Amino acid sequence: MDRQRIIEELAAFPYDRGEYWVLMGGAMALYGIRGETADIDLGCTAELADRLEADGLLYRLRDNGKRWFRFGSCIEIFEGWLCGGTVTLDGLRVVTPEGLVEMKMELGREKDLRDIELIERYMRDGGGLRQTSLQGGPRA
Repeated sequence: MDRQRIIEELAAFPYDRGEYWVLMGGAMALYGIRGETADIDLGCTAELADRLEADGLLYRLRDNGKRWFRFGSCIEIFEGWLCGGTVTLDGLRVVTPEGLVEMKMELGREKDLRDIELIERYMRDGGGLRQTSLQGGPRA
């Protein structure tokens, strides 16, 4: 799924944009670091997680005790997962490139290590100039 499709999918996501943020491959696609991603990973506030649960979305508890939801066929939502802050791109809150690096280092999978190289190149090449609004947020 490319950048435009991510924007379209999230335009149809029926929850308050102030309560979620884009993570991982979706963030990389929105920044233009990567052309496509398989799905959209979101972090969310505890309040949104409560609303998702109240709306009947099934969830699993992660090792840290926080909830993980699936919405439709392409969106996964992780309660409280965020390193660093967020920026606003195209009206969406997106984890910062620095936060992406930190999150991917924590995961430490082979594909995450390859992504870290791409993100660091993006930051070295001045990609952060697209950032328009920095906000802090909860840590997982």
